[in-house]
Amino acid sequence: MPERYRTKLDALVNGALDAGDFGHLDHLGVAYEALCRHPFPQAFQTVAAGLASLTKRAGEPEKYNATITFAYLSLIGERMHERHWPDAAAFLAGNADLAAPGLIEKHYTPARLASPTARQISLLPDRAGP
Repeated sequence: MPERYRTKLDALVNGALDAGDFGHLDHLGVAYEALCRHPFPQAFQTVAAGLASLTKRAGEPEKYNATITFAYLSLIGERMHERHWPDAAAFLAGNADLAAPGLIEKHYTPARLASPTARQISLLPDRAGP
């Protein structure tokens, strides 16, 4: 299982990832692996470019959202900094709330997340966090 997310990250970077085989947990695992490989700015660039390309190849470029990508990478990076995890699978098991619906919406209104600007650049939250 640990190799799964490394393999998917490589496929995302190389443009070989199948969008139909890339769910929310895969997004999280790939983000974890990118943060293991690179400092935060480079990890964000790697994941963001890969996701933008993936959604474009899938014919749904409007599904890419820079704000959501940045927010999740920030949350994952923060948690990785607080505690060592042996691999992506252990990280995901220990941070199940990242896979729960509505996590990002605690910090952003739906209108802000759905805006064309949020899709292109990472916006700051417009709600106070929990």
